[in-house]
Amino acid sequence: MALMKPVRPVGIVGYGAYVPRYRLASNEIGDLWTDGNAITPVKQKSVPGLDEDVATMSIEAARNAMHRSSGVAADKLGTVWVGSESHPYAVKPTSTIVAEALGATPHTLAADWQFACKAGTEALQAAIGFVGSGMSEYALAIGMDAAQGRPGDALEYTAGAGGAAYLVGPAEGAIAEFEGSVSYVTDTPDFWRRQNERFPEHGGRFTGEPAYFHHITSAARELLEQTHLQPADFTYVVFHQPNAKFPLKVGEDLGFRRSQIEPGLLVNEIGNTYAGSSMIGLTAVLDIAAPGDRILLVSFGSGAGSDAFAIRMKKTVDHHGTPTTSDYVKRSVMINYATYSRFKENYKLN
Repeated sequence: MALMKPVRPVGIVGYGAYVPRYRLASNEIGDLWTDGNAITPVKQKSVPGLDEDVATMSIEAARNAMHRSSGVAADKLGTVWVGSESHPYAVKPTSTIVAEALGATPHTLAADWQFACKAGTEALQAAIGFVGSGMSEYALAIGMDAAQGRPGDALEYTAGAGGAAYLVGPAEGAIAEFEGSVSYVTDTPDFWRRQNERFPEHGGRFTGEPAYFHHITSAARELLEQTHLQPADFTYVVFHQPNAKFPLKVGEDLGFRRSQIEPGLLVNEIGNTYAGSSMIGLTAVLDIAAPGDRILLVSFGSGAGSDAFAIRMKKTVDHHGTPTTSDYVKRSVMINYATYSRFKENYKLN
């Protein structure tokens, strides 16, 4: 397929992360369900508080993105899009709540996106298209989740909460510019949740190969071929983070060094934030990247597909007092499984 690139240059004008402060250690889960015999895939995961959901977390991340944008007014937002697989309402958009809270209503296009863990980059892809075509001066794309895992299931160890928002606008004056992107999708049922089911199901090891590894490597290799770039041309690379091992293995398979991947690898501290996973990994990299650095971003969404982006830093980020991703990761408050169950209402298993 041809490289997807907008007619006019488009970039990241502002961005923001959000992670809840509460953390649950993986061994808390293992002690309860396996008498401490579980091999935990991450160290701990972030947990939303009683008053937090995808809407509230999206608002926080979006406000951070707007604050970093150096003065873009909310009424300039032509679109507000929220990608998630844990929207608080089955029928009622999250995006209108976010748009209203930002002051972007009523003349804006608000919509929710869903493609499992790549719902955020799906919204980002569309934002690039809208701004690049001139249909919108600025577009806001959010990837955010309060991930679910059935009590005792393997997903419960990693299902975290958090994500990121990106204000997309003209490349002139932007923090970073999109050089091009590629998408790769197939019908691979590795992970799903049927209507009215509370918790998702998964295909076990099938979720690695042919799902995660095949789609990420296919999208990344096509992007490299279309842009005539090599792994050595990138300073940083961010992959979807279901656990700590998968991103490092897929990076090795593609020819990237561990040092290129680790700056954006947050999964050990906050878990797999699903639609927010690769999106928040990118914020951690943008926080430290220098002008001229090139970044590869590759998401993965079960069902299945990947979006790959080549991004070039244009200037050092001025945070304007906005919390960095590291600030959110570090402000942790540890809780036990009983408190986590109260927050998540895991005692309601049906």
